[in-house]
Amino acid sequence: MQLSPDTREYPDDPCSGYDYNDKTIVGFSHTHLSGTGCPDLYDFLFMPYGGDIQWQCGSDDGKTKGFRSAFRHETEKAYPGYYSVVLDDYHIKAELTATEHCGMHRYTFANTSPVHLMIDLDHSLVRNSPYRHCKIIEAQARVVDSKTIEGYRIISGWAPLRKVYFRAEFSRPFDSHAFKAGRNIFENIPVANSSNLKLVLNFDKDNSQPLLVKVGLSSVSAEGARENLKAEIKDFNFDGIVEQTNETWNKELSCVDVEGTPKQRRIFYTGLYHLFIQPNNIADVSGDYLATDNTIRHAPDGTHYSTFSLWDTYRAAHPFYTLVQQKRTAAFINSMLRQYETYGYLPIWQLWGQENYCMIGNHAIPVIVDAFFKGIPGVDYQKAYEAVKASSTTSHRNSPFNILDRYGYFPEDLQTQSVSLTLEIAYDDWCVAQMAKKLGHQDDYEFFLNRSNDYKNLFDKSIGFFRAKDSNGNWIEPFNPLKYGGNGGFPFTEGNAWQYLWYVPQDVYSFIDMMGGDKKFVDKLDTFFTLNAKPGDVNGNASGFIGQYAHGNEPSHHIVYLYDFAGEPWKAQFYSAKIQNELYTDQQSGYSGNEDCGQMSAWYLFGSMGFYPVNPANSVFCFGSPQLTKATINLANGKQFTVTTKNAGGKNIYIQSVRLNGRPYTHSYITYQDIISGGQLEFVMGKRPNKEFGTAPKDRPVSVLSY
Repeated sequence: MQLSPDTREYPDDPCSGYDYNDKTIVGFSHTHLSGTGCPDLYDFLFMPYGGDIQWQCGSDDGKTKGFRSAFRHETEKAYPGYYSVVLDDYHIKAELTATEHCGMHRYTFANTSPVHLMIDLDHSLVRNSPYRHCKIIEAQARVVDSKTIEGYRIISGWAPLRKVYFRAEFSRPFDSHAFKAGRNIFENIPVANSSNLKLVLNFDKDNSQPLLVKVGLSSVSAEGARENLKAEIKDFNFDGIVEQTNETWNKELSCVDVEGTPKQRRIFYTGLYHLFIQPNNIADVSGDYLATDNTIRHAPDGTHYSTFSLWDTYRAAHPFYTLVQQKRTAAFINSMLRQYETYGYLPIWQLWGQENYCMIGNHAIPVIVDAFFKGIPGVDYQKAYEAVKASSTTSHRNSPFNILDRYGYFPEDLQTQSVSLTLEIAYDDWCVAQMAKKLGHQDDYEFFLNRSNDYKNLFDKSIGFFRAKDSNGNWIEPFNPLKYGGNGGFPFTEGNAWQYLWYVPQDVYSFIDMMGGDKKFVDKLDTFFTLNAKPGDVNGNASGFIGQYAHGNEPSHHIVYLYDFAGEPWKAQFYSAKIQNELYTDQQSGYSGNEDCGQMSAWYLFGSMGFYPVNPANSVFCFGSPQLTKATINLANGKQFTVTTKNAGGKNIYIQSVRLNGRPYTHSYITYQDIISGGQLEFVMGKRPNKEFGTAPKDRPVSVLSY
């Protein structure tokens, strides 16, 4: 349940359905995505209004009012578990709260005139969207009695097929109702079915008191919606649910206690909140869920998670979960393994339990391998290895391994996004190899380790870039390292050759050698961060530029920290501080690019504490520039790891010295074991680089730990 306002009748951009710059609200729907690149969901829009019934819906240009109402940000209030706004056209105060599967509305009216509640089962992604074809296959609403309605809809969109059920119960009876099914209007009938369905409930009496509505959702069945509502909201105590939900969120957000400026704390905890909004549990309270084969199955742990934006979140969000959300990390992985059971391979981008194949690579693999080496309990890792191997050998969309195995790279004339795919799958293969070795599968280890070197086949030493080849082994011309690719039809995915040049997180030192050694590597990095020529065809994902570095999208996220590997860590400190201080704010537009289901937040969460996982699956965290005065991680094992920063803030962006558990520490990284064991990391900062710290070869980040 993610109950919140929509400002667009047929949302497209922004993906959440709410744009801060819009002047009107069309209603409050119960499911949303948070900061993704594509839109979907928006199930069951509720909109209270006064005056006569108006069946014409509003247009997004604001010229047709329909059910929509003007609102002002001055009357909005939001914190975890609560939202309120005044609908100015109707003088109605709307308040929202939620539990895991249920939402609750409270509408307070300025006078006792008759009011209405419109329930729109057609509200969804814009038709003919450039992102996905959206079609409502069927919808139904049924009046159970004068205080209860139920319904469902079956819809295609970004998720190929979703079934969503709801049950709504009211604190007082409605006096009459009417359905609009397509062009037909039916008054006071018990049920209506249509692919374009709306329902208006009329409350003619006793509007001196607020109207409360509690709504249960299910991805499984009408019975599931009833049971979810029965289990989670037993009465109409709105304020009690607000308090309960806020306490739940406060407990979750207390996994890290931070000290810093008010602005830093607002950015940090907003980011932590965003990080924890998803993945989403789509199982009912009973543990039943709808599997990818459209059968109803049962999750023994009561959770089946979805909304896996893995191309984004494997980089930093999931490593952060392993520190503070270990039980959920196991539940995430077990949910992924259930997809393997019914679908044949692990999720690529999973929404509402359905695979939508958005993005590239097989990045459930590093999530599982990372958890395996960190010893996260609650997962059958023998079964997990079976899934990891199958997902790396069974050809599927954007992963035609038969082509990779034949050529040693993806030829662009046979597979689009070929360079990005070759590089990313090389990383996934490295992860498989490490797990295979640990479990004693020597033949698999050698196969995947060898294939993880395929990235070298697309490196053109004559120009110092990765670039595309065709199936005859010829470089594809012309080549422009500034030219930007989106999601198909070009060798690079949401990036250019400059941004993908640095994607060898599993083998940084070999890559440095390919570039000609430390000096040439650093010189190229320096050019990367200072070359201000902008690609001519970027899309909304390319933003937050520092030279060619684009913080608004994930391929750039680890690059700052590569300076640690080449003996100039003070440059990692400089750019880490610059990004934190210039590209994150506590205002309504707080990020560059998409939030991407917590990845943009996770970058800041790690960065503000002073370290980041360049290789998300090797348990090594490279130092940057800590900005918080103090951060205490309340670890899942009950221990605490505290990071303190002396002289934090302002121009003091450079590490002068470090102590770990009271002892001098010269490495430019720490390990997961350092953190999970508990203790204290102490940074002393200054205005000028200490070019002795972390520069010796023995102090540079290790590529692979001795597991």
